[in-house]
Amino acid sequence: MRFPILAIALIAACPVFADDDGDDDAKFGMAGILSASNSETLPPILLSAGQPLADAPLHLKSGTYYEIEIEADGSQELGLEGAGFFRAIWIDEIVIEGLEIRPLGIDSVEFDEAGVMEIGFVAIKPGTYDLHVPKAKGDLQRLEIIIE
Repeated sequence: MRFPILAIALIAACPVFADDDGDDDAKFGMAGILSASNSETLPPILLSAGQPLADAPLHLKSGTYYEIEIEADGSQELGLEGAGFFRAIWIDEIVIEGLEIRPLGIDSVEFDEAGVMEIGFVAIKPGTYDLHVPKAKGDLQRLEIIIE
């Protein structure tokens, strides 16, 4: 009686059986979810007066690490709001001119002048979200983000 219970406990504790999605290519390295093999660089977002933020919606996969650059051209003081999106991700770091910031969370970012910001994050909660320029009218300065 003890042997079957011990065998079941050992099998259940074995990490080999934890990955049951059938995707044999999704192997993480020593850093786990933050491994380079689980990382993707997204197309940059350009903040410019009256210009679209991006050409198409972003499609992200939950559990993947992403890096995205947000660049402001200085044509106007512009920001991005997206509390729903920022709560659906885990932010690893925000890099501004070599300064690394590791926040618990954010609601928005703002550029008073030209500059570049890079955000590294893990997509967590599936859903449809957006980043948008506050008080902008229409969908031109709105970026739809879908986490699958």
